[in-house]
Amino acid sequence: MKLKAIIVDDEPLAREIVSKFLIGNNKVEIVEECGDGFQALKAIRELKPDLVFLDIQMPKLDGFELLEVLEQRPEIIFATAYDQFAIKAFEMNAVDYLLKPFSKERLEAALEKAVKRIESKAEMPQPNIDRMREQYDAARGTIDRVVTRLGSKVTVIAVDKIWYVESQDDYVMIYSELGNHLKEKTMKYFEEHLPADTFVRIHRSYIINLSQIAAIEPYTKDTHIVTLKCGAKLRASSEGYKKLRTYL
Repeated sequence: MKLKAIIVDDEPLAREIVSKFLIGNNKVEIVEECGDGFQALKAIRELKPDLVFLDIQMPKLDGFELLEVLEQRPEIIFATAYDQFAIKAFEMNAVDYLLKPFSKERLEAALEKAVKRIESKAEMPQPNIDRMREQYDAARGTIDRVVTRLGSKVTVIAVDKIWYVESQDDYVMIYSELGNHLKEKTMKYFEEHLPADTFVRIHRSYIINLSQIAAIEPYTKDTHIVTLKCGAKLRASSEGYKKLRTYL
């Protein structure tokens, strides 16, 4: 029985290359090709493929954002033009990759690894996709969007729509024009990756969008209350207020 596979890449030529290389292969059947992460999310949910050939850098949803919102992950072969340093990190996590441009022989070798993993899935350790995501996040720098999932609903929040971020134990709550969304990320992650000229951490529990500030008032000797345009009143620590003064 052939494995069901989906090709996900925003470049039509890249999808065509993978598809052509697999013509006549008796181990895999391409059941869908997708040009962006949202198309892929729908296709994966409906078709339940065994394997996905996945690009990383794509509009709407990148490869890791797609994996993050999937309820069940198929086996993944990354097909990417990402730099050699990142690829080394991917390799260490036991997930195979194809560095563009790649040969038919290289694709077949990656496919063979995936087939073996699928056939003995119960016995083999699973690749650490979450660790790879962390490495990718560190390499990408400033973010321009945040992707969240609640049940089957996926929301993409542009960072300029975010009012503030609040710590919630191992999660954060993102308050924005699109509503409130829980995200499994740390405050440190958002402090490091939200645009530094727009977002400031005013307290261990809050990061705010400077454009949303309506008023700042003294609260105690060492703290202030920051009122946002959305009506939220957030405490700024002494250190947080110093940062605000620097920006304002």
